[in-house]
Amino acid sequence: MPLEALSAKTPATLDELTTRVFFALQRHPLCRQVEFDIVSTPRTRRTNWTVSLRSVQPGALWTAHEIVADIQEAYELELAA
Repeated sequence: MPLEALSAKTPATLDELTTRVFFALQRHPLCRQVEFDIVSTPRTRRTNWTVSLRSVQPGALWTAHEIVADIQEAYELELAA
């Protein structure tokens, strides 16, 4: 199997990414109050979007970061045509 196939990310719209991040954060008790924005960024070799976390409780920062990182590994922002 080619290496590219293993690292291929699923394209997702901004709304889909927002929904995925929201529900992933809601599943963790410390992260339920986290507010966030998804921001399109210039493409790097790893991603083309990031999450700006706001209102994060001190004990939830690393957990929220790990949740977002897992989602970023799986999805790329689908660019509008």
